Amino acid sequence: MDDDARVVTASREIDAPADVLFELIADPARQPEWDGNDNLAFSISPRVRAVGDVFVTTLTGGTDRDNHVVELEEPRLIAWRPATAGQPVAGHLWRWELEPLDAARTRVTHTYDWSQLTDPHREERARATTPAMLAASLERLAALAGRA
Repeated sequence: MDDDARVVTASREIDAPADVLFELIADPARQPEWDGNDNLAFSISPRVRAVGDVFVTTLTGGTDRDNHVVELEEPRLIAWRPATAGQPVAGHLWRWELEPLDAARTRVTHTYDWSQLTDPHREERARATTPAMLAASLERLAALAGRA
């Protein structure tokens, strides 16, 4: 499988400022509210502030994930690499890019990149992550921002 097939994206304009959207994304406790994969149960980790931060999310199956922040430019970019709690990162990446269009609208691009995935046990789940799932996250994020 080529690397292009291992990078999934969805993008849309959202009627909200980039800083409002970024706060919803960078706060792990809010992530289950917009997760279009319905994979996140909860998080008690504090809001992400810097590259190198690690936040923990508990999946719906009860497993904890350490999420290592590898990119952060407030309020335009945040990305993290998940790992089984206490283990090295598995090579996949979740990225959010926010492009302010004006004071009240933002183009948001959500990417799942598993081109460097090293854990063969995660490949089936990675293949199952579709643009529609990412679009569902964008839809939920837009709805949350409308209530923020």
